[in-house]
Order: sequence, then C-alpha cells, then structure tokens
Amino acid sequence: PAFAQRAPDAAPATNAAGYPAVQLLSTGTSILGEKLRYPSGDPHVTASIITLAPGQRTIPHKHGVPLFAYILSGELSVDYGDKGVRTYKAGDTFMEAMDQVHHGFNPGKEPVRLLAVYMGAAGAADVEPVK
Repeated sequence: PAFAQRAPDAAPATNAAGYPAVQLLSTGTSILGEKLRYPSGDPHVTASIITLAPGQRTIPHKHGVPLFAYILSGELSVDYGDKGVRTYKAGDTFMEAMDQVHHGFNPGKEPVRLLAVYMGAAGAADVEPVK
C-alpha cells in the first residue's frame, strides 16, 4: 500500500528543465493502495482548505474523484473501517482513499488544516456522503 510522505525540509531541487520544485508526492495509488481513476467528462479541479477544530470529525464519506491532501498544520486521524486508523501530521501528503468509506477526526489540541485538491470532472461528486 501507499504511505503518507513527509514534505522535505531541504531547499528546492531543480529538475532537468531548470524548474525549481520540491516533489511532495508521486504515486498512482491511494493511501490504501487503490489505483487512481479519473471520472470521464470535462476536467475540473477544486482546491479547498479544510479545518477541523479539536475533537471535530467529518461525516462518513467516499470520494468520487482522486483527492490530494497536504496537512498544513495540526494532526488528522482518518478511520478507514476494517483498513484501520491512520494519523497524519503537518507536512504529510497523501492521495486519499476513494472506494473505502472513511471519516476524519482531529485528535489533537489545536485545529487541523489541510489543503484538499480534488482532481475530477464537471458534474462529478468530490465528496459522497455515506449513511
């Protein structure tokens, strides 16, 4: 399975084209090892900052599109049901599970903030609530 990656503290590297970049993540699978798949249709990307207060949790949900997550501050735990609970800290990056119902929660004493980039298509559901 894929693992969360920590953003490097080193100075930006320069690739062969001379573009200064620090790679945060490179993968073709979700954090649970699911192969990433993109919905058909006109491409549409949505970027959001998600903030959870200490003790706050999300609703149970899945994702209809690939979701890149970057923990900006705090600590986020995600309960993947029979796949276990994983905890991510500031600087961690991962592609979130798509088919596994999960919910996130903040186990810490400070707010958690994460950048969520949904890579989908016009009309595709970024978040699919599950009851």
